[in-house]
Parts: sequence; structure tokens; C-alpha cells
Amino acid sequence: MRFKNILHIFGAIAILLTLIPLIAADFWWIRIFDFPHTQLTILTATAILAYLLKFDIKWLKDYVFMSAMLACFIYQLSKIYPYTPIASYEVLDSVELDTSKNISVLVSNVLQDNKEKNDLLEEVSRTNPDVLLLLEADSKWKTTVDPVLAKNYPYYKGVALNNTYGMLLYSKLPLIKPEVHYLIDDSIPSIDSKLVLKSKDTIQIFAIHPTPPMPQHNPMSTDRDAEMMKTAFKSRDSKLPVLVIGDFNDVAWSETTRLFKAVSELLDLRIGRGLFNTFSAKSEIMRWPLDHIFVSEHFRVLNVERGQDVNSDHFPSYAKLNLEVNGASEQMPNPPSEDQLKRALDIIQKEAKQKDTRKTH
Repeated sequence: MRFKNILHIFGAIAILLTLIPLIAADFWWIRIFDFPHTQLTILTATAILAYLLKFDIKWLKDYVFMSAMLACFIYQLSKIYPYTPIASYEVLDSVELDTSKNISVLVSNVLQDNKEKNDLLEEVSRTNPDVLLLLEADSKWKTTVDPVLAKNYPYYKGVALNNTYGMLLYSKLPLIKPEVHYLIDDSIPSIDSKLVLKSKDTIQIFAIHPTPPMPQHNPMSTDRDAEMMKTAFKSRDSKLPVLVIGDFNDVAWSETTRLFKAVSELLDLRIGRGLFNTFSAKSEIMRWPLDHIFVSEHFRVLNVERGQDVNSDHFPSYAKLNLEVNGASEQMPNPPSEDQLKRALDIIQKEAKQKDTRKTH
């Protein structure tokens, strides 16, 4: 087979993979193509460059092929561009020096079967976060880390589960009325809590870990999407500064996460700073941002980083923030459109209907 034919086949695949995520369906085999967007962008650029270097563009089919490939590349790049250092920050750097308004957060999907639990404890010691969220934490994890963390984290709320959805929230700062909720399924917890900073300011934290759209977990993304939308509305309704943290099992640029962000009116720390890919820690190539820290306009950034390897399939996600309410007007998010609000409500209603259908069968 000639090299040009190989490039044509590759180009057709690239075009198809670009178009599939645009399908408004929540089957796992469609939504899974939301994830490898960076990889697809690089491969498409490579194919375009190879074609330009190897062949003269002189026939109609060459122009059609290159036009389609360039259109795909531009579309792909437009989704990745906000997460490059050349884009503008969505959450601005801190300008106030009041350390009593600081809050640092470490989110770590620890991998339930991970036996090297000291790696996580070393990362906690290194970053020394005010708030620590552990996901996939079962009873063995809780038994191991509790005696160590209790020394520095007097406030706790969580539930250790053996189904890979255990969630443990530790805090150095007072948690006010922390509650475990089951927004979608009685085996998938989330945590809501108010938290009081050293400055005596109160903020709101929502922690989530929805199910991924995978055949071994859930063949549809409906449950994940609905949990995200329910959390978005809770964030939108909050009168306090908000943090939403967790493993979303969704990438930052997907339509679902973008809708969550629009409805919640929250901001993404990554924009203008980098991808900070957290999954998979086991692969150098197939990585994307699944673990998130979204903030309301009341926060500014002191530091954002991807944590060190803790022997999980996820890297931790870390951020140090400062509450700067007076500067909120400088980074106000756009309000959601009526269409976006309707789409979010439709997702919630679809999940409710599916749940009722399952109950009747």
C-alpha cells in the first residue's frame, strides 16, 4: 500500500474521531472519544505535516483531503488552546498577602488495590494541604491512613467503601455540617461541607466521584453527567464562595464538563496554566485531565501542580488558593444561557426516568 493511501486512511480515521464526540448521545463507546483529544490533535498535525512534505498539492482530491484535515486540526486545537500557557488565565494569580485567607487542597484517587499506602502519606507530607480528599478509599485505606492523618487533620467526613467509590475528606480547618449524599446511586457517595478559614470566612466545598462511561462500570454516561449537573446547580445556588473537587471521570474540554462549568458559574484553574494530566499515571502517552478543582470567582491562585506518583493510576491534583472577594469582579464567569440551563435539567430528568425504569423491571 502506498504511503499516500496510508495517510488517506489515517486522515479518514482522524476526521471520524473528531466528529464522533459531537454526537449528542451518552453511550460509553461515543463518550470515550472525548478523552484522547490531545493525542488526536498531535497525530492530525503529524499527518498534515507528512502530507505537505511528501506530496505536491495539485489535485482536487488533495485539496479536499487537506482542507478536511486542517479543519479537524483547527477544531481540535481550539479545544486544547485554553489549557496552554499562551492562553490567558481564567483564575488570576493572588495579589493579596493575607495568609489567613489561604486554603490548599490535595485531591487523590488512591486506587483501591494500591498496597503502597506510604507513597500517598509522603505526598501529603510534602504538599501539606489544608484539605485532603481521598477517592477509591476502602476500609483498608482508612485503617492505614487514619492514625497518621488524625494527628494533623482533626476534622473528617467520609465513607470507606469496597466498591472503588469510597470517599474520605480530611481537613485542618473546621468543617461545618459535613454531609454524605448519594445523588444518583446509593453506592456512589458525594460530600458537601462548609469550611471556615483562619480568617473566619466561610466557604462551601462539594466533593464528587461519579461513575465513568465504561462497559465494566456503566454503559452510559447518564449517571455521571447527571451527578455533575446536580452539583452544578448546587454550586450555582450557593451564597458562599465555592470549591468543587474530585475525580469527575471526564476531561476538562468535554461538552459535559463545559456545561457543568457554565451552569455552576465556576472557573477552571487549568486555563492558561496547562493540562496537568492526572490519568493515567501508568501511561506516558494516554493521559488526560480527569481530576479537577473548580472554584468560584472569589478565589485567586497561589500555586497549581500535578502531584507526584503515589503508585495509583491517578496522579494527585494540588492547588493553593487565596480567598479574595474584593477582586471577584475581575474574573466573573459568563452566566449560562437558557439553552444551557435546559440541557442540564434535561440530563437530570433523563437520569431520573432511567432510574424509575430500572425500578419497575
